[in-house]
Amino acid sequence: MTHQEVFQKVVGVLKPYVKNEAALSNVSEATNILDDLKVNSARLVDVVLEFEDLFEIQIADADADKVDTVGDAVSLIEAKLS
Repeated sequence: MTHQEVFQKVVGVLKPYVKNEAALSNVSEATNILDDLKVNSARLVDVVLEFEDLFEIQIADADADKVDTVGDAVSLIEAKLS
């Protein structure tokens, strides 16, 4: 799976949880999930579970806690896939 494919899938998983549609239309790897996209922190558990199901990986709580940006999520998933 290419970097761009992982990025697109990550954005797709985040989309239903995003409260700031304007930030979503300009999403990049530097976009902060909580601050820019306004994803509710309580919903991050759901996001991580969806990442695990979609990519068939396991994400430890300690790893999930380090994810602040879309790029962080992409990098974590790529590391788990390799």
